[in-house]
Amino acid sequence: MSVDRLRRAARESVSGLPRAFWWLWTSTLVNRLGAFVATFMTLYLTVDRGYSASFAGLVVALHGLGGVISSLVAGVMTDRLGRRPTLLAAQASTAFSVALLGFMEQPAAIAAVALLVGMTSNASRPAVQAMMADIVRPEDRVRAFALNYWAINLGFAVSAAVAGFIAEYSYLAGFLGEAALTLVCAVLVYVKLPESRPEKGDAASVAAEAEVGLGTVLRDGRFMGVVGLSFLISLIFMQGSFGLPLAMGAAGFSTGDYGMVIAVNGVLIVLLQIPVTRFIEHRDPQRLLVVSALLAGYGFGLTAFGGSLGVLALTVCVWTLAEIINSPTQMGLVARLSPLHGRGRYQGMYTMSWAVASLVAPLLAGGVIDRFGARWLWGTTALLGTAAAAGYWLLMRNLPGSVVTAPAPAPDAAGPGRPKAPEGLEGLEGLAEVAVAVAATMPATAPAVAPATAPPAAPPVTAK
Repeated sequence: MSVDRLRRAARESVSGLPRAFWWLWTSTLVNRLGAFVATFMTLYLTVDRGYSASFAGLVVALHGLGGVISSLVAGVMTDRLGRRPTLLAAQASTAFSVALLGFMEQPAAIAAVALLVGMTSNASRPAVQAMMADIVRPEDRVRAFALNYWAINLGFAVSAAVAGFIAEYSYLAGFLGEAALTLVCAVLVYVKLPESRPEKGDAASVAAEAEVGLGTVLRDGRFMGVVGLSFLISLIFMQGSFGLPLAMGAAGFSTGDYGMVIAVNGVLIVLLQIPVTRFIEHRDPQRLLVVSALLAGYGFGLTAFGGSLGVLALTVCVWTLAEIINSPTQMGLVARLSPLHGRGRYQGMYTMSWAVASLVAPLLAGGVIDRFGARWLWGTTALLGTAAAAGYWLLMRNLPGSVVTAPAPAPDAAGPGRPKAPEGLEGLEGLAEVAVAVAATMPATAPAVAPATAPPAAPPVTAK
């Protein structure tokens, strides 16, 4: 491919998206650059503080439980208070709780604050996803969700490398660094992101659009089917963080071997997410979700035959491709099925499926491997992938071409007086402006970001 074609492809990948999206994208990237607690919590508790593995497991489980609790609460706040206030509250409270965790000494206090960190850090996700659905045109949503997912993995990959060196010096510095970068995100939201929650219209519109409550979400059979399938897919993908290291350890591989194998996941996402999304964004979502479920299930299933690092790396390639296809397609489907004035609640329910899976996945991996062996775990993932594929095929039959009427994109953040960028260059112009502004707001003491060389992103919980 020529340089001109590469340049044109890159321009088309980012063009046409509103400037507000790029500020939201930048907030996501900065937030993931500061990801320290989720990555190093277990090492911090066992190596630095000397606690047992069982206590570390309890704390990590409490952190995940906090995410389950906050998903629905944050979804309701997103609809009632607005996307912007929810984001500000979540990020400011996350910065405070992460910094507080670094100073905790007693086991009970550490466990309690870890629960608080899990609640606050997960609370921003429904608001981010609802805002993205508000400001991006329906035909661009798959591409927008893919770009955001790419930012999550890129930021996590870089933070894993940098935070590893910081942890060798001081874990407290890591906690405080994450708190500082989370505050930067809050500043970006406050200064650059307008509220995107659709305003309710006249009395007739209000009567037609009855208040959407959590009961409405639970009674939405098609959407709850998507939530259930998301839970199954999450159980599969999270075995890259739980089942794979356990199975490799039992087979005699070292932690370094696991690091090398799982690094393939993050590297492929960073390299392939955007070009693969360009290929799939206008294709049938039903087929994409069915194919991704099968690739995920049988990609992990092939791990049963992974007797060498090379074969294991190939299996990672298979299920990483599934992850690249599934994540933006499924998030686009969730946005499509969410009613205009209930997006926060719907996104909160969807986020909860990942949070619950993060609690169940370690239990599934440990229980099956201890009782039956690793091959049974990989056989189980193949069955789960097959069940999810069948579920997607049944669920999306006769899905209407347009489930909801999408709102118009939010006005340009620069205001009506600013000339509009030429078509095809708007996204690049907005991204350049974002980069310059972020550089100006970063604290002078912020550590330099090095290229990602450490094991990158674990499977998404987030959106990943």
